[in-house]
Amino acid sequence: MRLVFVSHSFSPPDRPLANVGGMQRVAMDLDAAIQKIATNTAPGLKAKLTYDHIVLEASWKWVHILALPFLIKTYFQLSSLVRRREVDVILFSSMVTAALAVLLKRSMRVNGVRAAAIVHGQDVTKPVRAYQLFVPKIFKALDLVLPVSGATGKACVERGLPQEKVAVVHNGVKLDRFSPCQWPAGARANHSFRSSLPPSALLLVSVGRQVKRKGFSWFVEQVMPHLPDHVHYWLGGDGPEGNAITEAINSNQLQGRVKLLGRLGDAELTELYQSADLFVMPNIPIPGDMEGFGIVMLEAAMNGLPTVAARLEGIREVITEGENGYFVESGNGSEYITRISSLDSNRAELARLSTSSTAHVASTFGWEVVARNYALSLSKMSK
Repeated sequence: MRLVFVSHSFSPPDRPLANVGGMQRVAMDLDAAIQKIATNTAPGLKAKLTYDHIVLEASWKWVHILALPFLIKTYFQLSSLVRRREVDVILFSSMVTAALAVLLKRSMRVNGVRAAAIVHGQDVTKPVRAYQLFVPKIFKALDLVLPVSGATGKACVERGLPQEKVAVVHNGVKLDRFSPCQWPAGARANHSFRSSLPPSALLLVSVGRQVKRKGFSWFVEQVMPHLPDHVHYWLGGDGPEGNAITEAINSNQLQGRVKLLGRLGDAELTELYQSADLFVMPNIPIPGDMEGFGIVMLEAAMNGLPTVAARLEGIREVITEGENGYFVESGNGSEYITRISSLDSNRAELARLSTSSTAHVASTFGWEVVARNYALSLSKMSK
């Protein structure tokens, strides 16, 4: 199978933090993982996989400006490959690049080339009428859609995608991205990253783009004031909800317990994960803006950090209760308070979860496993 991957979501090689989010991380990590398995016949594949990619490397600031020229250029590149029958399958990294399938549809059908797209969540639910009218046209041009969760797949079917075109493949995590954790749950109070905290502190963390659906300002407003004073909450990331989070901190006099860390590099992110006690994913439902999966929960687990998460959308497919965390109902502040307080008072259970989280995620969501699942799904389509 000759596979070409198309993505507009790569960070510049010399500036890895310039364009980093869940969708961007998936595109880059999947690219690296498929390149590895392409050197040999992956288990389950009956033919060797050959691989190439067409990608846009740009910062978040410039990607919206450069995307259209990139798509125009990519259309001509793909059109040439299809006409010359030098590709069997085109895999688009999102619905943005998958729009090219609409223009290429006739040529692909004539030349026996198949097209597939990864769908993350908001790239299919974006609440813009003109965009929603175009989504079914993209689905019609694709032979297979690979949503990152069942919840995302359901959103696709609701927008006209036939169920037989759906093949859910969960996101993955690079098992070697972070340095091995030297700080088991019982010893994290001594980590230098949290030197400003008292030894008895319970450190909660969240990481992600600060948008409303993440529920960060809601959590600060509705949960943190009702937790004991030794419970602290640190947030990594930035985004348009930053001011709302700051207002929630100030209005509840939480300046000494809630800290905004801004955007973090891999080294700082590792320090944060490995110094914390519990990861929090307090998402709330926002129409047209769903959480397709939640890679940060996998990253946290690889650093021995279990999660308390909202039972919502694609998040439901990341947590196995009692293995890498627990669910609470989205928007239910009292349930968050009860669960966090329970783990705070039972540090032995927290330590057990720390160990099991890493083992569970490594065996279930490692990119080697996930990339093979992509390759198998695409190879079945290309027959």
